[in-house]
Amino acid sequence: MGVAEEVCDGLYRACIPVPGKLRRINIWLLRDEDGFSVVDTGMRTGDAQAAWEKLLASLPDGLALRRVFVTHLHPDHIGMAGWLMARGAAQFWMTRGEYLSCRVLEAQAAEATMPEDVVHFYKGAGWSEADINTYRGRYHRYSETVSPLPRHYRRLREGQEHLIGGRRWRVVVGSGHSPEHACLYCAESKLLISGDQVLPGISSNVSVLAQEPEANPMADWLGSLHKLKAQIPDDVLVLPAHQHCFTGLHARLDALIADQARAMAALCEALATGPKRVIDLFAPLFGREITTEDFMIYSLATGEATACLNYLCERAEVACETGADGVRYYSLR
Repeated sequence: MGVAEEVCDGLYRACIPVPGKLRRINIWLLRDEDGFSVVDTGMRTGDAQAAWEKLLASLPDGLALRRVFVTHLHPDHIGMAGWLMARGAAQFWMTRGEYLSCRVLEAQAAEATMPEDVVHFYKGAGWSEADINTYRGRYHRYSETVSPLPRHYRRLREGQEHLIGGRRWRVVVGSGHSPEHACLYCAESKLLISGDQVLPGISSNVSVLAQEPEANPMADWLGSLHKLKAQIPDDVLVLPAHQHCFTGLHARLDALIADQARAMAALCEALATGPKRVIDLFAPLFGREITTEDFMIYSLATGEATACLNYLCERAEVACETGADGVRYYSLR
């Protein structure tokens, strides 16, 4: 952890520890004449700070970190960005949708109590009072895992190009996993820094949140996978935020799309037996039981199951009715 390993000329990978099953995030260091740029930062934890201090002290040729690029707002990607800016980095880059959404999450995490609309959303999914009380204790965690962001930023845009270390990187924006996720693509060197938009062995979580309960991020996600396949050649080396570098981008995108189609089919098969709550659909959708024993996974499963159901509702394949108890019940049309 906290050691830069050269992947190809002027491009380095370092691993920053994160809590949970993922254990680490890959960050990508791009060398330029005046110092380094980094893509993603890790979650704000003591272990991450120690890894970063080790890394900053050992950057090749004593060069400093100058620019911070963040693919999206999730804490394991943006958590240490504010800390790095406070340590002397000069530029902070992010898409507008991610930056502003992050500021909203920061503000909500500062609220004294969890709002009733959040309670309503999770109660509607079938959560018990005990589940909701557990979530109350976690409601403020976003601000605990993300260093305070700079009050200003530089905007990443679709199609924008950045010349770093002689390589031209083009911004490719996707959505679904997060509002406006930025990938960086270098055509000349056949490299794609993919963040969480495409990963080699796992599928990124696609969730509906209480702030936008009728959103359809699954349609955005599938559209973004098709967009990547149309815009990025198959022969790139993919540099993801988690797990290992890989080739065969198009096959991986096809597999993600096919896996989602199978999950939707399993969901519809379960609904054919009668109306179900969100939490009743975890086993058919994810292929295993998911309980509150790992509450973070339980809440992510709630968000993703809701995303699948909203997608099917928008396609008029599934109907939703809210019972007198405030719980949403889903059935096939």
